[in-house]
Amino acid sequence: MTRPYMKMNNMRFPLWMAMAVMVIAAAFTSCIEDGFTTSPSDVLAFNRDTVAFDTVITLQGTATKQMVVYNHSKKQINISSIKVAGNATKGHFHLNVDGIRGDEFHNVEIRGNDSIYIFIEAYLDEMESDEPTLLEDLLLFETNGQTQKVLLSAWGQDVIRLSGDTISRNTRFTGNKPYLIYDTVYVSPGVTLTLDAGTTLLFHDKGAMRCAGRMLANGTAEEPVTFRGDRLDRIVGETSFDIMSGQWGGIIFTPPTMGNVLKHVVMKGSSIGMHCSAYGDTVNCALKLINCVLTNSSSTCLATAACYVQAIGTEFSDAAEEVVYFAGGKVKASQCTFANNYLFTVPELPIVNIFDVEFSDGTIGKIKAYFDNCIIHGLSPELNEGKLDNFDVYMRYCLFKSNGEDDAHFINCVWEGDPMFLTVRDDHLFDYRLGNESDAIGKGNPALCPAEARYDRYGNDRLAGGAVDLGAYVWTYVPEED
Repeated sequence: MTRPYMKMNNMRFPLWMAMAVMVIAAAFTSCIEDGFTTSPSDVLAFNRDTVAFDTVITLQGTATKQMVVYNHSKKQINISSIKVAGNATKGHFHLNVDGIRGDEFHNVEIRGNDSIYIFIEAYLDEMESDEPTLLEDLLLFETNGQTQKVLLSAWGQDVIRLSGDTISRNTRFTGNKPYLIYDTVYVSPGVTLTLDAGTTLLFHDKGAMRCAGRMLANGTAEEPVTFRGDRLDRIVGETSFDIMSGQWGGIIFTPPTMGNVLKHVVMKGSSIGMHCSAYGDTVNCALKLINCVLTNSSSTCLATAACYVQAIGTEFSDAAEEVVYFAGGKVKASQCTFANNYLFTVPELPIVNIFDVEFSDGTIGKIKAYFDNCIIHGLSPELNEGKLDNFDVYMRYCLFKSNGEDDAHFINCVWEGDPMFLTVRDDHLFDYRLGNESDAIGKGNPALCPAEARYDRYGNDRLAGGAVDLGAYVWTYVPEED
């Protein structure tokens, strides 16, 4: 008798479940209008009236933009046609609707009070112009006899493409249009590569430049020379790809390179930053940086080995490892800012790492370094640990975040100083100019400011007020509302 009772009980449970499902389903479906609206007043709504791409490199695909299409009606709506008008003559906009890629779609349904996503990509033909050219088209929606439009726009930029090229004779790059570099471009020994004011080098993923010859970058305050990745669009919203490090390789000066002079160069978003080595020659200057910015590297911004390097009025900022790394050789840094507020991790290595280097034959390359009127400040320690008693390293009129005191190697320094940078890390704003209450204002020694450092990267005169501000930038008043 027990067994039939158990069977009956097992049958009653699924019957109860089935009844519950039917009741829930009935209640749910009663809330949904299965019919389609055909009223001309029931049309679509969009989260944007324009889908705009930032500057797009021609003959190269873009990032994907998205838009949302809403049906605010209680009933379902049938979009009879979604298509790109095809007005653009130098490019194409491609769609993806419900996971299907194409340029035209028919009978796309949206349930009442629901929405769908549309993804848009752009591919632009060459514009045959040095300047960016605006390309526009229309995304058309036909619904209940009504036509609605969303503007599609992109600025197309032609480039000069280099892929693993070897530059074997003196060459000049101009600022007419950007150079897009794939793989590694090599400058041969004895060859000079000149970069005119306004020259832009865009590096594709892992792209790099190796220079065994000489590079002369003649940027100006108005038209700097730029080294950066080729992602010119935005990650999301208003957030630019400029915040991303590791987008490309770096610039490597390798023996027998000598006499490289870079003026008003902005280098950002690299993996390895800038490297320079020169066979232990500490008499002839291998690399000279004047009013440059080397920033946002996923390793170091500048690393040198056994060579003579000068940095004047230059900003070195934001790196996952050291900001600068000097192994042996000779270093002269005047009116420079060394700062680290790297975004993607809290850096642990020192901002400035200075040490001797041991050569393969066992000899030691001693470091000889002078830092004058500089700022060293950030999230990580300013200098590598250890006393400077046995090193030819001198910090004169420099500002440090740490608590310390002057001695034979630290001369007239500002300790526990705050430069009051205009940087706001949480808002992705990395501006290393000085705030109004900065401890760096007027604390420099004019006698240690070389003639080449008189004007900062923005053209401000360091000597105009008599006293010299520390770091790469002359302080200018910032209104409180700004």
